[in-house]
Amino acid sequence: MVEFTTEPFELVNFPDHAVAARKAVDEAGLAVSVGPFGTTAEGGAEQVLAAVTRLLHDTLDAGASRISFQISVVPDRSADPDTPEGVGTQ
Repeated sequence: MVEFTTEPFELVNFPDHAVAARKAVDEAGLAVSVGPFGTTAEGGAEQVLAAVTRLLHDTLDAGASRISFQISVVPDRSADPDTPEGVGTQ
């Protein structure tokens, strides 16, 4: 799972760098949730890493001056519901 924000923020318009970021995660096939302080995208490890790489390139090309990421490993509970919290990858 990756949570990210791109800057500069614009309160009136949706900036080009934000459009590029959303397109990168959407086209990677990730499950996306937009929140007030960032966007979260979730999927398999390789999907997320590829999306982050594209997101970095595309948002910088579109004028982002700062990109913040937080990447978390989410356990795959569907495979083994008895797996301890925080263990495993998707």
